[in-house]
Amino acid sequence: LFWMWISAVVGMATKFFTCTLAILYRGKDENGEVQGGPMYVITEGLPKSFHFLAYLFAVAGLFGCFSLFQANQLTQIIQDQIFVPLDLFSQNPMKGQLLIGVLLTGIISLVIFGGIRRIGQVAARLVPAMVLLYILCGFFILLGNITNLDNILLLIINDAFTGHAIAGGTLGSVMITGIRRAAFSNEAGIGTESMAHGAAITKEPVREGLVAMLGPMIDTLVVCSITGFAILSTGVWQNSNLNGISMTSAAFEAGLPFLGETVLLIIVCIFSITTIIGYSYYGSK
Repeated sequence: LFWMWISAVVGMATKFFTCTLAILYRGKDENGEVQGGPMYVITEGLPKSFHFLAYLFAVAGLFGCFSLFQANQLTQIIQDQIFVPLDLFSQNPMKGQLLIGVLLTGIISLVIFGGIRRIGQVAARLVPAMVLLYILCGFFILLGNITNLDNILLLIINDAFTGHAIAGGTLGSVMITGIRRAAFSNEAGIGTESMAHGAAITKEPVREGLVAMLGPMIDTLVVCSITGFAILSTGVWQNSNLNGISMTSAAFEAGLPFLGETVLLIIVCIFSITTIIGYSYYGSK
């Protein structure tokens, strides 16, 4: 968590510069429409000898924008909260995973290819409310375990500098894990963030860069921290059989009995679908 916070602060500066440049150096696609992103920053702002980097980024971006993680975590939480309690697909879990994959592909395809924008619009409008709900749930979980707060903070600081992380390993691996998770959550410096901000209707690059700085602050410093504190305060991190979204689900169930898991399932469904739709936008660019 500590190194994730440090990475988020650095990421705010990175995001400011990348998104400011995305507005300063915009280009046009094959249809003549104005577009922004690293490809256009390179072709519009650098000499021709560097233009090959634009193609390199575009090709690498196609692989980097796969939404495997979101689909995997959504599948995991549906299995944990629906399939396992109801004893569905217990003999053949792969069938259950395949069913979720087919349904998810169908929903996303309808939004992207079928012109059914309303689903995407409704989901996008729900995201701010879901973020607020998630923060409130995490806050109540932490409030219920407030007596553990001093121990949690000591654990975070000690593990950050001693290298005795939850998953084990050296200090370097702890730093890398924190930085990697922060970059994955807020996209600072990845390049995709400048595609979204480069499409903004504005003639003020610096202001857009300042707006972009809110991303790492909200996403990493607030939302990811809430997740970390919920997991640490409830003690579910000590269960070696839990990982990923299953650990978060266990934390919500422990902190908010009879309600936490259901709320988290709804939030994860909306987050996963909207993120995959967002990745489709990046892929098309």
